[in-house]
Amino acid sequence: MDFTNLILLLLLAIGIIGNNSSISISIAVLLLIRLLQFDRAFPLLEQYGLQVGIIILTIGVLSPIASGKISPDQLWRTFTNWHSLVAVAVGILVAYLGGRGADYMTQSPLAVTGLLVGTIIGVAVFRGVPVGPLIAAGITAFLLQFFPKS
Repeated sequence: MDFTNLILLLLLAIGIIGNNSSISISIAVLLLIRLLQFDRAFPLLEQYGLQVGIIILTIGVLSPIASGKISPDQLWRTFTNWHSLVAVAVGILVAYLGGRGADYMTQSPLAVTGLLVGTIIGVAVFRGVPVGPLIAAGITAFLLQFFPKS
């Protein structure tokens, strides 16, 4: 058996043991693509997967506004409550870090492996969600700017 398939099976087992359907389904799809030898899909997934995922995530986040569950009045009150203002500030910071993270991931392919392993562990073991690589990369890029490049 192929070593990559063994790694994916191990990650699938972690996802199943951690009872995390998002990681389990994702790995199962990737395994299926490999087993069906549909290798042409991988460059497309690598190139567009993150962008498509962000679009789907954004649709999910904005759907309460579009459906009317969040009214314009509620949206306006966001700026009059200090808890909401903290959430707005954190949202701005996370969006900034995510943007830096996307740049960092394209410039540092080696770091991507560590970020992905950390995210898989965070998702499978700690019930996280797989938006971690962008933010982790952003935080990494932010922290590394204070250290000289070697």
